[in-house]
Amino acid sequence: MTFEEFQKSISASHPPENFNLVSKALWYDAKNQWDESHAIVQDMHNAEGSHIHAYLHRKEGDLTNARYWYSRAGETMPNISLKEEAERLIKRYLAR
Repeated sequence: MTFEEFQKSISASHPPENFNLVSKALWYDAKNQWDESHAIVQDMHNAEGSHIHAYLHRKEGDLTNARYWYSRAGETMPNISLKEEAERLIKRYLAR
């Protein structure tokens, strides 16, 4: 799926059925459904889940918790806008 196709899917009421957990978490975030996205990544115990978890806490404004999750993901908290980070995450994880 391309970034543009992902963006179009946001108009639907549910994520596409073929989405994996990472894609669903990003989809719910794009729909401004933080709690749904967080519930997914909270149960993921891998680098991808930790990376999105970090972004969500950064978005929430809980930077201490965000730093913890970036560390768990092997990432550094970026110094870019949340919109830019969301786009990078979508492009990075949809490519897999």
